[in-house]
Amino acid sequence: MPLPKPTPVSVSELNRKAKSLLENHLGEVCVEAEIGDLSKPNSGHWYFSLKDGRSQLRCAMFRRANLSVKFQPKVGDSVIVRGLLSIYEARGDYQLIVDHMEASGDGALQRQLEALKQKLQAEGLFDAARKLSVPEHCERIGVITSPTGAAIEDIISVLGRRSPSSHIALFPVQVQGSLAAQQIADAIDEANRLVTTRQRALDVLIVGRGGGSLEDLWCFNEEIVARAIARSTIPIVSAVGHEIDFSVSDLVADIRAATPSQAAELVTRDSLEWLQLIDSHSARLKLLTQQKLNERRATVTNLQARLTHPRQRLTLIQERLSRSKERANLLVKQHVTRDKQRLNQARLSLSAASPQMIIKARKEAVSAMGERLPSQIEKVIRRDFQRVDHLKTLLTSLSPLATLERGYAIVSNEQGQVVTDSKEANVGDTVSVRLHRGGLTTVISETQD
Repeated sequence: MPLPKPTPVSVSELNRKAKSLLENHLGEVCVEAEIGDLSKPNSGHWYFSLKDGRSQLRCAMFRRANLSVKFQPKVGDSVIVRGLLSIYEARGDYQLIVDHMEASGDGALQRQLEALKQKLQAEGLFDAARKLSVPEHCERIGVITSPTGAAIEDIISVLGRRSPSSHIALFPVQVQGSLAAQQIADAIDEANRLVTTRQRALDVLIVGRGGGSLEDLWCFNEEIVARAIARSTIPIVSAVGHEIDFSVSDLVADIRAATPSQAAELVTRDSLEWLQLIDSHSARLKLLTQQKLNERRATVTNLQARLTHPRQRLTLIQERLSRSKERANLLVKQHVTRDKQRLNQARLSLSAASPQMIIKARKEAVSAMGERLPSQIEKVIRRDFQRVDHLKTLLTSLSPLATLERGYAIVSNEQGQVVTDSKEANVGDTVSVRLHRGGLTTVISETQD
């Protein structure tokens, strides 16, 4: 019996069914592989392939998704991606739409670590100038670590041996896992808050844990922990238990200790050293005290040799007082003589400036002026009469009346305006004629140019 023939479909419909089958049945997948080729066009999307020893897979990561990637991938990087397996219908290409990417392996962690170190170093968080000084001996020590780890036991052991008087304030945190970095940063901030609000006194903070792999110690390479250490006003000793590499916490902290035990030794002084120091200071104090006593004895002996009898000293004082008395009398006489001279000079000056003398001089001046005044008045009047006569003569010579006296006349129209041109008057107009004596009123019967 022949098999039924399948119903033909279009290429678009077949690609659509294949896409639906992949997306609905296989769903989201996670792949770890190496980047084979990588393209980053101006659109912001990433197009790349993942490959292993035998196969490769086309991938696309759109701009909105790749903004959250914390590193810049390149060809050859080993990565872990998560996304939806699908088909690009227009070309029928089988591809993975990636929505998450992270680096794979220790190499990726190391690159991420180096990138963070460069960033924080550029901001100055590693500079020695910003680091705080740790006291030579700390009595109140804050410890930020796991309450069940070996680090706290080592610190307690070292302090019990070296400095039994020191007090420990434990801030329990996780030192491994996804929550560890945030807890460590919060504990640093809380310790600073307690010191700032005077609820607790702390000389130093020890932040750390025992040794482990790079992944185990990764929380001490987190940026949030580095910034919490940088903003701390309490000196911080980083005590992450590894000898070879420096963590970010080691670089930002004020002091780096290779182990928690070494951190406890760095912030305290051995009690035996204190006892030896006390003995040394006691011996030095005894020696200095004996030296001072010898110096004082010598000073007393010298003063005794210089000490004089009170009667002799009293005689010297009396002689000095007598000389001072004589000098005082001489100074008083000199001052009296100088003051008498000043008084006589003042009397002479006062006589010269006496009001009676001034009044007498003014009276004499007034009498002299009274004698000279009549002649001066007569002279001024005579001069003024002469000036008036001159002005009168000048005025007469310049007056229009003098011109009229010589036979001339002044003609004015009815408005009182002087007529100087025949064109200013018309036949029949009435005009006034001013003569030397009197005047005429006449009507114009004829005008001439």
